[in-house]
Amino acid sequence: MSALNSLSSTFRQLGALNGLLYLVARVLNHLSPRCNLLKYYLVAQPVSASPRLSGSRGNSIVVRLIERSDPALQQIGRPVKTLEQRFTQGSICLGAFKDAELAGYLWLHFSTYPEDEVRCNFKPEPTHASAWDFDVFVAPKHRLGYTFPRLWDAADALLRARGVRWSMSRISAFNPASLTSHARMGLKMLGSALYLVVFRVQLTLATLPPYIHLSVTERSCPNIVVRAPDDQG
Repeated sequence: MSALNSLSSTFRQLGALNGLLYLVARVLNHLSPRCNLLKYYLVAQPVSASPRLSGSRGNSIVVRLIERSDPALQQIGRPVKTLEQRFTQGSICLGAFKDAELAGYLWLHFSTYPEDEVRCNFKPEPTHASAWDFDVFVAPKHRLGYTFPRLWDAADALLRARGVRWSMSRISAFNPASLTSHARMGLKMLGSALYLVVFRVQLTLATLPPYIHLSVTERSCPNIVVRAPDDQG
């Protein structure tokens, strides 16, 4: 009965199609860790012209850049090699700290972003007015507080200073909580991409060009241009 309840909850949260895709992904993962099915929504979030938090709300949360040699990186649950690669590619990391504890973080990239879950390059356009955000995380015990908006207020200030109007990203279709959080900040849906990975072979089906792409080597990957909502005319 508990298995049926869990299955019912999955379809209730994700919807029929995404629920089915999620189950297929689970089966593939069970067969081999080198097999997977992922679905991303490609979205844009407007850079706010003013802070979302007013007055003194969230002032106890300090947001700052986390540099390459910062000890706080040890609190980010990512392999050292992955973190080094991000800094080498030019990505920057903002960390939100509550009483010296890392409560949340996000990463920003200002050119074509090489996705690290699948073989794909995402190019936000227009380049002078857009950025790519990724790996946005808030620790569970801080998710009901001000950490998320405080983190984004700092990110918006940094992006505004660079003339950026939109921050684009991909959000897993299997993560409804993340979609809901971003929707509160004006998320605009731009498209979606589905990736079927079977060992070295990757099939990409996207609603944006190139629409269909088959990759059989690490060097072969689709390049998807993600245009800001005010740059699609």
